Amino acid sequence: MACLLIGQPKLRRDIKLGILAALDQRIAMRYVMDAMTRDETTSYIHHHVKLAGRNDTLFADDAVELIHNTGRGLPRTINNLAVQALLAAYADRKAIADLASTRIAVNEITTD
Repeated sequence: MACLLIGQPKLRRDIKLGILAALDQRIAMRYVMDAMTRDETTSYIHHHVKLAGRNDTLFADDAVELIHNTGRGLPRTINNLAVQALLAAYADRKAIADLASTRIAVNEITTD
């Protein structure tokens, strides 16, 4: 039987546990996706904006920088931060997600 096992970094750590040693020994190939660079994050956000049907600027450059730094280049975190920044901008009746909107998003996501 062939199986493709995909998961978060926690899965990799869990497989290293002694109780999963037999599974760990049977994994033939491993790949770890690196975090995105700032330029990749910028392209990633712009690509998703285009997929949503928009061609105009929705994020200020400093907002993208904060999203990238806070999200550490991880796609899911970047998605969550970008959506929250857009919601904060909309709530403040702004045309784009600026640094202030993104700071609100960061506080919303990182505060328990």
